[in-house]
Amino acid sequence: MPPNLKSSPQSRIREHCHEPLRRSLDNRQGRDRTGHRVGHSQPAGKRNAMSPTLNREMIDVLETLEQDPDAGVLVLTGAGEAWTAGMDLKEYFREVDAGPEILQEKIRREASQWQWKLLRMYAKPTIAMVNGWCFGGGFSPLVACDLAICADEATFGLSEINWGIPPGNLVSKAMADTVGHRQSLYYIMTGKTFDGKKAAEMGLVNESVPLAQLRQVTIDLALNLLEKNPVVLRAAKHGFKRCRELTWEQNEDYLYAKLDQSRLLDKEGGREQGMKQFLDDKSIKPGLETYKREL
Repeated sequence: MPPNLKSSPQSRIREHCHEPLRRSLDNRQGRDRTGHRVGHSQPAGKRNAMSPTLNREMIDVLETLEQDPDAGVLVLTGAGEAWTAGMDLKEYFREVDAGPEILQEKIRREASQWQWKLLRMYAKPTIAMVNGWCFGGGFSPLVACDLAICADEATFGLSEINWGIPPGNLVSKAMADTVGHRQSLYYIMTGKTFDGKKAAEMGLVNESVPLAQLRQVTIDLALNLLEKNPVVLRAAKHGFKRCRELTWEQNEDYLYAKLDQSRLLDKEGGREQGMKQFLDDKSIKPGLETYKREL
């Protein structure tokens, strides 16, 4: 895997390394809120292709971390030189095609559950750290994550057309919502690949950096998010994602409701703390820095 985040001097970052049949969790800071790295891993040669087994285990891992009060930010990455090669052609397609139709429904539901539904509205901030190959079905969890940083050397591709199927799951929807019409169709129809710099240029990821810097840039972003009020951060990201599906009038009501909800649920009173530090104490400049949280 990329260098272990547990070795970082920023000890608020910890790692949850997910592999089939093996899980390890290390908490170096007691009950402190931390960042978690989740890495999908498959046997050598699979390039972290997503099998039914991995999909089921990822549901369990994500749901467990979502309820963990110590977990503040989730970083999703891959083992070795790949983020993910997409769906496992043998285990997800050929073997499932040979089974009953109802099995296919179950397998598809489990894939969508973690790759899109869980990640898209996850209670914690999520970052895709794309360290290498990202193909096909991997675009669903990539776009479902709130933010994404990739390596310049990463290779992206919508290769489904090359082996005789259109993109499945929510890959086309993910591309349409982030990249747009022309670029999406170009790569969907040609099956051509593109690198990390092109992914950033198209808006598929937030930033592309040299692979040697990927880990540190991602850690810095996670640490920035850990400084924010988690209740307000959740309301802000959920509000944005929902607002794209609503009319202007619906958005006005919904986003004010999210604002009121976050104030009700925020036990630390972030709004009051922030206004006091700016208006009364003159100790912060909200346009440039986060208020000092009093936990």
